[in-house]
Amino acid sequence: MTGLAEKLFEVVTSPEIAGIAIDATYQPVGGQGDKVMPPSYPADQGGPYLIEKLWLGGQPVETVVLDQIPSQANRIEQALLDARDQQRIELPLFELTAKTSRGDIRLTSLDFPHRYADAYLRDSLVEGHRFDRSPIGQRLREASDNDARPLYEREPLSLVLGAWDSHRTGRWPKFARVYNSRMFGTEPEIGARIGSRIDPLNLTGSIDDKGKAEEDWNFLADGEKRKGSKLSEIGHGNIAPVRAHGGVSVTAIRRVASVSQASLRRIRFGEASEAAADTARAALLALALVGDRAAFGRASLSLRSGCDLARVSEQIVIELDGGRTEPLALEFDTAVEAFDTLRGRAAELGIAMATDTVYLEPMPSLQAAIEHAVVAAGPADAE
Repeated sequence: MTGLAEKLFEVVTSPEIAGIAIDATYQPVGGQGDKVMPPSYPADQGGPYLIEKLWLGGQPVETVVLDQIPSQANRIEQALLDARDQQRIELPLFELTAKTSRGDIRLTSLDFPHRYADAYLRDSLVEGHRFDRSPIGQRLREASDNDARPLYEREPLSLVLGAWDSHRTGRWPKFARVYNSRMFGTEPEIGARIGSRIDPLNLTGSIDDKGKAEEDWNFLADGEKRKGSKLSEIGHGNIAPVRAHGGVSVTAIRRVASVSQASLRRIRFGEASEAAADTARAALLALALVGDRAAFGRASLSLRSGCDLARVSEQIVIELDGGRTEPLALEFDTAVEAFDTLRGRAAELGIAMATDTVYLEPMPSLQAAIEHAVVAAGPADAE
C-alpha cells in the first residue's frame, strides 16, 4: 500500500493517532451576514430553531443548529448513491422497485432510514422469498458485536453511519456511528418574516368540497361560505399576512466532522486475523472520507431552501496524541483510490466487500401501502 491508503491504515493502527478531524467555515452565498434558514421545529419542542451554547475559543457562544448529525449522514448517503449511479465508486446495494399506477418507485439501502435494519428491507421479497428468510437476509442477521463481517460484506454504511435493529423482536446489536458531522451558526440574530399570498384576480367565495380540488368542484358565492371550504384551501383567493419563522443572521457558519480511531477499533471481525481486521477498518475509514468528500467536497453546499452556503475555509487533519495535528490532503478521487486499495487488500486477507446490486420487490401489503401513499387524495379517491 502507498499514499493515502497507507496513511489511513496508520490512522487505524498507530497508538499515537486519535483520528481525523475536519473543520470548515462557510458563509451564505449572498454574502457574510445574509440570512440563512435553519431547520424549524414545533413550538412545543423549543422551536422554531434549536439554540444552544457551545464552548468555542474558550468562551461560551450561542449557536443555532443548521444541520444535525443524522441529516448530514443522509446527505452522505445520497451523494454516495449519485456517485455509484455515475460509476465513480463501486458499493454493494439493495434496490427495491415498487410498480405503482403513477410509475415505478425506486428505493435503495442508501435511502432506507434505518439502513440494514430498515422495515422496507424486512418487508421486501428476494426472488419471491421474504427478505429475512432468504439466504442473504439470514446472513445479515448473523451480524453481532463480535463479528461485523455480514454488514461489511453487504451494508458497510451501517458500520460507518450507525444502525440498530429496533423493528424486529429480540435483542440485536447496536452499531454506533464512527463518522460524525454537524453544522451550526454562531451568535444568531433571529429574523422576522410575514407570509401571505395575493390572488391576481382577488377571488373570493368558497367551494362545495375541497376533496374535489383535482376534479369538478362547485363554486359557492360569499353568502354561501362554509367553514373549511375556502377557496384558499385549493390554491385560490388571498391568504392574509401571518407571521412566519424568518431565518437567522450569524457571524460564522461551521461544519465540524470527525472519525475516531477508538470507534473504528470497536468494530470486530470474528475470527479474522488482526491484519485483516485492521485493513477492513481502514477501508471503512476510507469509505467515510469518500462520503464526506462526495457530500461536502465542493465550494458550495445547499442545505435547504434559503440555506445555500459558500465554503470559506477547510482544514482536514490527523489528530495526534497531546493535541498535535498533521494536515491531510483529501480529494474525492484520491479517497476512492485509497478505498479501492484497502478493500482489495482486506479481501485478499479474508474479509471481502461485495459490489453488486441485490434487487428486491415489496411484499403485497407493503406494495399496497406504497400505492396508497402515491395516489392518496388523488382522482381514484374522489367520488
